[in-house]
Amino acid sequence: MTPLQQHLPWTESPLIINAPMAGFAGGALASAVTLAGGLGLIGGLFSMEDLKAQLQTASSNISSNTALASSKTLPVGVGLLPFVLEADNVLPVIQEYKPVVVWLFAAKTLGDYGVWAAKLRAVSPESKIWIQVGNIAAALQVAKVAKPDAICLQGADAGGHGFEKGAGIISLLPEATDVLAEEGFGGIPLVASGGIVDGRGVAAALALGAKGVVMGTRFLAADETSVHPKYRAAVLEAKDGGQVTKRSKLFDQLKGPNMWPEAYDGRSLVVQSHADHVNGVNLEEIQRLHNEEIKGEDAGFATGLKGRAAIWAGTGVGLVNKVEKAKDIVLGVRGDARNIMSGIAK
Repeated sequence: MTPLQQHLPWTESPLIINAPMAGFAGGALASAVTLAGGLGLIGGLFSMEDLKAQLQTASSNISSNTALASSKTLPVGVGLLPFVLEADNVLPVIQEYKPVVVWLFAAKTLGDYGVWAAKLRAVSPESKIWIQVGNIAAALQVAKVAKPDAICLQGADAGGHGFEKGAGIISLLPEATDVLAEEGFGGIPLVASGGIVDGRGVAAALALGAKGVVMGTRFLAADETSVHPKYRAAVLEAKDGGQVTKRSKLFDQLKGPNMWPEAYDGRSLVVQSHADHVNGVNLEEIQRLHNEEIKGEDAGFATGLKGRAAIWAGTGVGLVNKVEKAKDIVLGVRGDARNIMSGIAK
């Protein structure tokens, strides 16, 4: 039994994980993914009351499953952004609900992960600490200072926020595997994210050394995800992901000053705000137009790349073309990956 299977005993192989997309991945999505034999993650943002409500939803949904309900930990994870949170505000929630995984991403400094990990383990020893990074040096540093129970290697194809300078998982994951092993951290399981939306991507990630895969963009098309209809329509419409998405710090400047740490940018569809930027419209005007449009019923989202609000999506967006239940996504992707790996082995 692998280290991940030991603390996620209900999961099936290959391990499918929904990304902890703040504002999108709530208790309904996380519980559905877990009940399908994956690991469901809830994305936390600023409000601890909102996070508690989502954890309660997940707990209620899982309570009908006797085996899962008897677990010492709540069998879903929580994603946190340390750069916008105070650990002491988060700790009571973690202590109360004891999520099986606490996922950390985007600390102000890599050293902060060690501080967070120590505090979280003190209040919920059974919860495992997973940390997401986007390059080899960060993975090694995090392994040293925080001793995480798993590391997520996020490739440059990922939607939403990530390291501004990065590589795709096809080189990132094998190099990280080798370097961590050489430095004595080969026992830390690695999971992969970035551009993975179907069984083919899962099989590829496993071949590269991943012990599980994280999908965000694919789950934007899950029934249980909280997403504006126009946002989802734009995702389903998008084709040729390398052309209709772009990594840029602009997307974090649309509302006002960029609050993200310097190392990060974000991948969005190339919405009208980005087109204006490319065409030389000044930032103040782009912000004015954006902040006016997001007041409307459509919240600044539109199809045809005509909206002004960021629509976070990875380069795999062109493979996402229908809405499904989260359970069906997990089972379908897992089954396809198994078939592919079985075929390759012949």
